[in-house]
Amino acid sequence: MSQLRIFSYLPNPRIWKATIAARLCGVEVEVRGGSPKELQSWLWDFDARALSSDEQARLGGAAAGKVGFTGMLHKTRAFMEAHPFGTVPAAFSPDGKIGIFESNSIMRAVARLGESKFPLYGRGPYQAARVDSFLDASLVFARDAQLYLLSLMNGTVSSEIHSRARDAFAGYAAGINQALSPGREYLVGDNVTLADICFAAELSLFFNERARVRELEKKGLDPILHSGLGAQFPLAFAHFAGLREHPAFAPDLAPYLKKFEPALQAVEPANKDPNDYRL
Repeated sequence: MSQLRIFSYLPNPRIWKATIAARLCGVEVEVRGGSPKELQSWLWDFDARALSSDEQARLGGAAAGKVGFTGMLHKTRAFMEAHPFGTVPAAFSPDGKIGIFESNSIMRAVARLGESKFPLYGRGPYQAARVDSFLDASLVFARDAQLYLLSLMNGTVSSEIHSRARDAFAGYAAGINQALSPGREYLVGDNVTLADICFAAELSLFFNERARVRELEKKGLDPILHSGLGAQFPLAFAHFAGLREHPAFAPDLAPYLKKFEPALQAVEPANKDPNDYRL
């Protein structure tokens, strides 16, 4: 039996926060789900599964779709009791009674389950607090990034949405770059922590902008992920390049980012060794 079950649309870089953490600290995580379109015909429950046409007709819609979903979704009462906001990714304790929502919190749960095997929260209360600081900072970027990417998908991107996402990205990347500049190999301490995992997952998700460049061109907007970023934030992108090759990260990141390889090569610094850029 898995120690944590996650229900989500797939692929979803934000659940990699949990799967990467699980590989590092030896926690058994089960992931269930399908594409966003497919989830509209799934039973949203601890025992999530695809529904037949007859089952869909008999059950009807239990709740209106929210961000990223349209129509009525089949959410059980037990699902809503465990997940009061009714969103995915949705994680559950092994008995299905305790729900954990929001990707950073799900990642934290994995870290706590495996804390005896790998210190993903760093070493001691001060490093743990610093890790949480990075996770909190990521939420500002993640919120504007999600609104931006969804607007690109549905054709409603505006200069205002683009501007907020651009500023959020610049602030986040600058903070990551600065955090690495004193000669640090990782964001906190001397090994991978939740801060590095969150950074890799959120940046991977943002590369979806590259699939919607034509939508930006229609609105006269420039891509936020442009070729000058490697020079502007060399440590951040060199760190990302290194994490992509890490054995705990690669199973998720490598196949997903393969389709964005030209964009990766354009934004990452020519020399990917972070030591060449540190102060």
